[in-house]
Amino acid sequence: MLPDSQPRPASRAMATSLQPETGRGESVFLPRLLLGTLLFVSVFLPSLLQPALNRLYSYLYRSSFYRFSAFETIETIICYAVIETLFTYKFGRNPHLRIDVRGSRQKSASNTASNTATSIDENGNTVTPNPKLPKMRRPSKRWREIFIYAAPLLLMDFTMIKKFAGVPIGDVRASGNYHRDIPFYHLVDQNSTTATALELILSFLIYDTLFFLLHLLLHRFPPLIPLHKPHHTHPEIHPQITNRLSISERLSLVLLANFSLNVIGSHVLTRTLFVPVFVYLLVEIHSGLDLGGGYEKICPGGGVAGRGSMLASSVRTGGLRHILDGGMKRWKGGMGGQLGGGRQVLGAEGL
Repeated sequence: MLPDSQPRPASRAMATSLQPETGRGESVFLPRLLLGTLLFVSVFLPSLLQPALNRLYSYLYRSSFYRFSAFETIETIICYAVIETLFTYKFGRNPHLRIDVRGSRQKSASNTASNTATSIDENGNTVTPNPKLPKMRRPSKRWREIFIYAAPLLLMDFTMIKKFAGVPIGDVRASGNYHRDIPFYHLVDQNSTTATALELILSFLIYDTLFFLLHLLLHRFPPLIPLHKPHHTHPEIHPQITNRLSISERLSLVLLANFSLNVIGSHVLTRTLFVPVFVYLLVEIHSGLDLGGGYEKICPGGGVAGRGSMLASSVRTGGLRHILDGGMKRWKGGMGGQLGGGRQVLGAEGL
């Protein structure tokens, strides 16, 4: 930590100057209302949603594509392409929501800080200059990223025998044949709306906890630090850095998600619904945006890790996140010292 007598780094000054004031950012009320209503209906009024859920699963169950071994990988890639695009669009058009603005590395600290200082317009309103966007790739330049992401997942899809909760062992063995589609079998019976909602919530909480612990190890366990270090070479946190993980890290996240679903014996439809949740969480915490829809804000009491577990400047609000963050804080050594050449702002280091 820099002594109080030294000037604050420009990167931190810029990030601070562009942070939305309390009550000025996106409201968390609407996301909470929508998710709370959906949860209430799923648990206490399941008959309202059960017919739609039955029709959805009946359609998927009869679909040969849904039974294709690589279906979940294809679903993940499609969800990622859509979700990352939406976050990138929002990132480029909402500079006031960006949490990690640093400006040019070529400028001095004083010049960079002064260039981002707020001013007062003729109407008396506070004006902050729009920061320059970090360098991001066009979709046409990212085919290599897509291949690197998909190849190991497809390899597992075509070599592993998949077992889903409730599927007879005979069907599981039959799915290990060498037919070109390598089909796998699903449970015939549909899950209830209540069970589906509770399985999603429980698997999310398990995954969130495991994700935080994995992230902690990647930053504090010496043998793993070099593996994760390239993920922190970006000039600013933005949605596209989500896809800048090593193959080992990608597979670890997928295996954690699979474990979170398998350990509670979740229905195959729960797995299908969990994929967009999994992708959204991954992109959201790497988005570099202060969003009202951030899940660490939606969940009351700070009981989840979310982006708050990544940013040293976030408010500790108790719950599981507080306990784990406390342990991380007590673990000697700073992330800036081990990963970023001395920068002390965890938000500036990235995720």
